[in-house]
Amino acid sequence: MQGRRKVVVVDVAALGWDLVSARTAAAESHGFRFRRTETVFPALTCPVQASFRTAAHPRFHGLAANGFYARRLARPFFWEPSAGLVRGRRIWSGLRAAGGRVGMLFWQQSLGESVDLLLSPRPVHKHHGGLIQDCQSVPDDLYGLLRGQLGRGFPLHRYWGPLASLKSSEWITDAACAVLEDEDRAPDLLFVYLPHLDYDLQRFGPADPRAARALDETLVLLQRIWSAARDAGADVLAFGDYAIAPVTGAPVFPARCLQRRGLFHTRPVRGRLYPDFAGSRAVVLVDHEVALVYAADAAAAREARTALESLDGVALVLDAEGQRNAGVDAPMGADLLLVAAEGRWFAYPWWEAPRDAPDFAPHVDIHNKPGYDPCELFAGFPPTRVSTDPTRIRGTHGRAGPSRAVAWASTLDLRREPEDLLHLAKAVEDHLDGRRA
Repeated sequence: MQGRRKVVVVDVAALGWDLVSARTAAAESHGFRFRRTETVFPALTCPVQASFRTAAHPRFHGLAANGFYARRLARPFFWEPSAGLVRGRRIWSGLRAAGGRVGMLFWQQSLGESVDLLLSPRPVHKHHGGLIQDCQSVPDDLYGLLRGQLGRGFPLHRYWGPLASLKSSEWITDAACAVLEDEDRAPDLLFVYLPHLDYDLQRFGPADPRAARALDETLVLLQRIWSAARDAGADVLAFGDYAIAPVTGAPVFPARCLQRRGLFHTRPVRGRLYPDFAGSRAVVLVDHEVALVYAADAAAAREARTALESLDGVALVLDAEGQRNAGVDAPMGADLLLVAAEGRWFAYPWWEAPRDAPDFAPHVDIHNKPGYDPCELFAGFPPTRVSTDPTRIRGTHGRAGPSRAVAWASTLDLRREPEDLLHLAKAVEDHLDGRRA
């Protein structure tokens, strides 16, 4: 790889164009000139990251949300870390074939990925409750070396949950800089994920002063990575995966709608209602402004569509043809894909009375809940629990289009302005393969 500059790609969660363009002076004071481009639909973490690493739409790489429903297992899966879930050729395939090295820090679906350097959260859940905070790495000793070098381990409780904060992105930034500063360890292509900007935008909304503060914090971290990359002789590309929109209306509960129509079933266990996925004719997985509906048969799909089209807060119900037209007819896709109306978002609860809530509802439990639960960003009562009040959420995402453009900045000499993130990813691939990007 001699003679070609290395590249650092930084995915900044929720770096929306409207957010950045409102604080142009702040960005320029840190040396950044951000530009506008379109994101991928659905504008969710896993689909966007999978689209970037493959330069392809969800129909090709297979991820239409942050989770999916395994019909044969009658079980939902969310935030699964296996790289095997992302189908297709990687934009770094040519680089590695030519002897180049690739690193990935905290990107989703990275375990088992065809990279040479890897770091991903991998806690161990203890049998009698609690967990051991840990990260999985390649090489095996990478996390231990970084933990010793930084003087602290990765703060998992700052990565998600009521305590999620700047601290998570600070640690990742420190780790990325440490990797770049090590000539023997620094790869030719390094992917980095900074998560924390997203937190306060969802908690308080993109217009809240705390959102502006979070952006300022992000710019400081980006500047550090920029500097470390420059010293390592690397170019940098930073991009936003989605834009956060303000929540202006009530949350939407599609599971309740399906339950009222007799399509979604629950079972009472010790006075609480737990989902009966295997016994249901239709189930729904919610993910911010997008929801996936899986039906047992064509008749159930028709009934679910009729019910959900009339549900207040649902803007679109895409069937198989609609999903094909939108490029999201993924291999693990759903019978129906719902898009929330502007200012609305999909919440997962199926119960009406608080006493019927399953025991995992007031806890951080990203794997048992059939969908994303932003309430986990707030503390509940007692403080050992999380909130179960969805009306507290002030920001959401998932929709795409001109009003949801994202920001990007780079030191790469691009031949033309990218139309969207897929073109931006292709420009990185061209650079890595020795073509003018």
